[in-house]
Amino acid sequence: MSILVTGARGAVARGLASLLGASGIAHRLGSREPDGPGTARCDLSDPATFPDALAGARSVFLYAEAAGIDAFVKEAATAGVEHVVLLSSSSVLAPDAADSPLAAAHLTVEEALLASPLRTTVLRPGAFASNALGWARSLKAGRPVRLPYPQAHTDPVHEADLAEAAFAVLTEPALAGRTYTLTGPESLSFAAQLSILAGILGRPVPYETVTPEQWRAEVDGRIPGPYADALLEYWAASDGIPTEPTDAVEQLTGHAARTFATWAEDHAAAFHTEQV
Repeated sequence: MSILVTGARGAVARGLASLLGASGIAHRLGSREPDGPGTARCDLSDPATFPDALAGARSVFLYAEAAGIDAFVKEAATAGVEHVVLLSSSSVLAPDAADSPLAAAHLTVEEALLASPLRTTVLRPGAFASNALGWARSLKAGRPVRLPYPQAHTDPVHEADLAEAAFAVLTEPALAGRTYTLTGPESLSFAAQLSILAGILGRPVPYETVTPEQWRAEVDGRIPGPYADALLEYWAASDGIPTEPTDAVEQLTGHAARTFATWAEDHAAAFHTEQV
C-alpha cells in the first residue's frame, strides 16, 4: 500500500479514493468503523489502531483529529511515511483560532505535523458547499429555512474540488510541502445560496430570519453549545461582508473551482420535497 486515506466515510475521502482507483494508484481506506475488507480500522483518536492502518503507507491523507495526533505522528514516522496531506480549515487563520471550538483542533494538528519530520501539505478549505445539506430537512418538509444571519457570506467549495486538490498534491511532488487555502469561486450569502437552490429545484425556497437566541435554542442537543456560539459569532462577523475567494483550486486542479450552482445540481435529490 502506498497511500492511506483516512476518514473513509467522508465525502472528500470517498472522492479521493475514487480518483486514486481510477488512476491505478495503490491505496488503502481507513475508517473508525470499517465497512469492507478493503478498509482498515483507523480511529484517529485511538493510537492502538495506527500501526496496522499505517503498515506499508508512504503517504497519508489525514482528517484533523487532535486527540491522537502526537501518537499518529510518531507511528507514521516509524512506519516510514514520507508525506502527509492534512485536510484542515481556513478557520485557523482567525486571530483567536487557538481558543475557537471551530479552529482549535485543526490548529493543533497543523502545528504537530509542521513540527514533525514528516513532509506536510496543508489544505485549508473555507466553507464546504455541503453545509447546505443542513437545510434539506426543512426544505423537504416544505418549511422555510430558519437563519439568524441570512446575509452572512461564505465561499462554498465543492467537495469534488477538495478531492481533486488532494489528489494533485499526493501525486505531484512539486506541489507538496505547502499550505493552500481552498474556496469556491464566489462569495455568497446564505440567502443567495437559497435563491440558487430555488432555481435548481424549480420551486420557491423560503427562509425566515430568527434571532440568534432562537436559533441556538433550536439546535440545542444537535450542536454543542460552544460550537453553536462560535458559529453565531462567525456569521455575525460576516453579515453582509463578502469573503475573498482564492484561486488555489485552479492552481492545483487546472480548472476553475466549481460553482455553488454546480454543487446544487449535483445534490438536488437531497432537497426534493417529501410526498405525503
